[in-house]
Amino acid sequence: MKASDLFVKALENEGVKYVFGIPGEENLDFLESLKNSNIQLILTRHEQAAGFMAATYGRLTHTTGVCLSTLGPGATNLVTAVAYAQLGGMPLLVITGQKPIKTSKQGKFQIINVVDMMKPITKYCRSIVNGNSIPSMVREVFRISLEERPGAVHLELPEDIAKEETNTNVFSIHPKERPRTTDKVIDKACKLIESAKRPLILIGVGPTRHDCVQALSTFIEKTQIPFFNTQMGKGVVDENNPLYLGTAALSDHDFLHCAVDRSDLIINFGHDIIEKPPFIMHSDGPKVIHVNHFFSRADSVYFPQLDVVGDIAENINLLTQAVNKKEHWDFSYFMKMKKLIGEALALGSKDDAFPILPQRLVADVQKAMPKDGIVTLDNGVYKIWFARNYRASLPNTLLLDNALATMGAGFPSAIGARLVYPDRKIAAICGDGGFMMNSQELETAVRLKLNLVVIILNDSSYGMIKWKQEQMGLEVQGLDFNNPDFVQYARSYGAKGYRINAANEFYGVLKQCLKTPGVHLIDLPIDYRENSKVLINDIENITCTL
Repeated sequence: MKASDLFVKALENEGVKYVFGIPGEENLDFLESLKNSNIQLILTRHEQAAGFMAATYGRLTHTTGVCLSTLGPGATNLVTAVAYAQLGGMPLLVITGQKPIKTSKQGKFQIINVVDMMKPITKYCRSIVNGNSIPSMVREVFRISLEERPGAVHLELPEDIAKEETNTNVFSIHPKERPRTTDKVIDKACKLIESAKRPLILIGVGPTRHDCVQALSTFIEKTQIPFFNTQMGKGVVDENNPLYLGTAALSDHDFLHCAVDRSDLIINFGHDIIEKPPFIMHSDGPKVIHVNHFFSRADSVYFPQLDVVGDIAENINLLTQAVNKKEHWDFSYFMKMKKLIGEALALGSKDDAFPILPQRLVADVQKAMPKDGIVTLDNGVYKIWFARNYRASLPNTLLLDNALATMGAGFPSAIGARLVYPDRKIAAICGDGGFMMNSQELETAVRLKLNLVVIILNDSSYGMIKWKQEQMGLEVQGLDFNNPDFVQYARSYGAKGYRINAANEFYGVLKQCLKTPGVHLIDLPIDYRENSKVLINDIENITCTL
């Protein structure tokens, strides 16, 4: 068969359902082969958005998302999305086209070295120079993309190689069992846990990838050790659990860190230092047990005293069987902090001020979304508010990026999530700056007849950086802009648009949008004047002396 046919057959063999992207003339043989397959091409309006969609698809399905671009400018447009997947631990395969490599027909027109460009931000990157090598290369990139820590891989398919006749077939796939740690290591971990006076559990993003919900819930239920999580670890264990203390939206000096600093041992399930640190380790602070698929890497902010390496769920089960709840454990201070944290987070949640305050925004979204509904966040100061105030009951129901922390990903992520979960409620929350970076995907969502809601937080500025500018005592300048009429903008694409004029209007409009088919855009003016008071001034007054 033709090499492009073999490539598509290899993707089918891996269970690929969607390829997101924009083809160019160098992809036309591949596109023709795709037409005759059961894989659907999701045509987007920008390659970056295609990469965000594919990465989110991989994040949610624990399979490898696939995106496609042509050579040159198509490939360069994918770079941010590739870095997003690589840092965020999301399995992503990027396929790019290239001019013929055996004979030149256009000189160096549009040619850059895409493989060298992608190498620093991928786990594996190759150009296919022989059609017969496609089965092994495709099998290898899927294996590598999913292997802990997951990330991005890249294959370049030149135009003349795609046309080649091949005489080989796809590789069979066999499941791989992840090893558990040794009994000796489990014994060491149990001794550290049982000898501690105030152990505390941290849940990172790792457990979201390998169905650790039951294992972690059982461990917490048996030991009754309180827990907190990172931003990307939200919802692994239901945050309505009475032992949940909060989410580390900041790295230090938040209410939550009073509990962290009073702990003498933190059992870290699945966090690594690529995500913004949930706390800063100090030589005189709590010890840390690192439970993950891979060994910890020494860093000035994170230097664990014990590594428990292997399949996280299996190792949690081993710890659950071996550890014994101890009478000398004292969680009274943690529970006092939990009450104080809850009181602090509740402030402003019913405030009728308009433009809307972030606390009211989060409370109304929380009230409107069902337990299994998915909120995707773009990047801005509102991400901190949602991380602190929003309670996730299930894994991957509050999707945010706390690794690359790029703008522009929130709305495309919602499209990816909708394709994975066609029957769940989906809402994207974007700042006006981030939304406009990929707003053209409104056409994609409408064309695909998706049901989702986009909430634009409108303050006509790059609010996060403006806030930082103010905090540094600098002149506020260079960060304000004008927005289009978002309601008319949505309608021009065939979506429905709504403008909120009072805080008490928002919940009703959102609730109605969530239950009405189609693409809905809500223009919501927001006031960030509480940023400094709540996220800086109130925190500076914490004394941790309960």
